[in-house]
Amino acid sequence: MQVDERGDLSRDHAVDQALDRIVLDGAPRLHRTWPVTVVTGIVAGMEVGLGVLALLYVRQQTGSQALAGLAFSIGFMALLLGRSELFTEGFLTPVAVVAAKRAGLSDAVRLWSGTLAGNLGGGMLIAWFAMRAFPSLHHEAVRSGAYFVAEGWSLRTFSLAVLAGMSITLMTRMHNGTDSVPVKLAASVAVAFLLAGLRLFHSILDSLLIFFALQAGSAHFGYEQWLRFFGISIVGNVVGGVGLTTLFRLIPSRQRIAEHREAVEGERAA
Repeated sequence: MQVDERGDLSRDHAVDQALDRIVLDGAPRLHRTWPVTVVTGIVAGMEVGLGVLALLYVRQQTGSQALAGLAFSIGFMALLLGRSELFTEGFLTPVAVVAAKRAGLSDAVRLWSGTLAGNLGGGMLIAWFAMRAFPSLHHEAVRSGAYFVAEGWSLRTFSLAVLAGMSITLMTRMHNGTDSVPVKLAASVAVAFLLAGLRLFHSILDSLLIFFALQAGSAHFGYEQWLRFFGISIVGNVVGGVGLTTLFRLIPSRQRIAEHREAVEGERAA
């Protein structure tokens, strides 16, 4: 702890600095136009799709889900270095920016909806090409996709989705807690392993696995089953990412958020 200029011993300046980074770096993302938001989401979907391709290949070759989870991390490393936008990765930043009045709720909705649509579209595109380029992976793709569509609504599946939302938002927190690229890459690899290695229910990653299976042409399920899975996972992801991680993360920063709000009001009044 340090004493701030008001003499407040309760303030943690490291927490304040992390909040500042989230708000100031995140505000421009919320003010992107709809086309730019969608395109950025498409790029992210394609990058995650390449990670899914690596996951399927390593799982086919080794039979190890743990190694496949590590192979998938290439997708998250690409997200980080390419600065593209993954839907669930954007839970913490939009909420913080809106709370600080650096953007409005409509801006957050545009970011989320555009990113979600782009992620799914980009992932579907990669799935189409990958299943035609690697027919030897068809069986593995169908087996991996079937794992998720076979699960229905239950406390277990909801819990898996909540943990996935918490994990991806934790990655965002770790990225914003440091300026070190190697540390950020390590965080991306760790969370990729949690999501893919432990088969948590992630609305984008696992939807792409299902898309790969559907593009293989021999799946015993269709898009109706995917929508059921998507509904389960997205609700749990939001609960874990927004309800259990983002809001608790912002509570220690409430004073700094109030200062941002005061600054915005002052700028508008000037």
